[in-house]
Amino acid sequence: MKIIDLINACERNRTMKITVLNIAYHRNGIAGMPFHAVVFRDAGEEASVKIGVLFEHSHHCAVLDIAKLADCDVEFGSNSWRGDVYEPHLRKAAAKFEKARAEGVAQ
Repeated sequence: MKIIDLINACERNRTMKITVLNIAYHRNGIAGMPFHAVVFRDAGEEASVKIGVLFEHSHHCAVLDIAKLADCDVEFGSNSWRGDVYEPHLRKAAAKFEKARAEGVAQ
């Protein structure tokens, strides 16, 4: 079973419906703060594919709509998503990713 399949099996039954499409850890060069990048499909009112960027500390989460990014839309109010709403689900996905990676599960 792939890491993404393990993550999605647990996330499908949550109140918020997201499906993780891809996840990666970035060490962010030699001086930057490392982060996880999580690409996911949101099945809520504004259903779309989004990217969540999770830094190590809680409350450090950014969520952007990928289609809007492709149109160069980074405006507050237009491509703004509640990181505090998505963060618990994305952090669980990142934790499962790290656990599976440590256990050597194929990605």
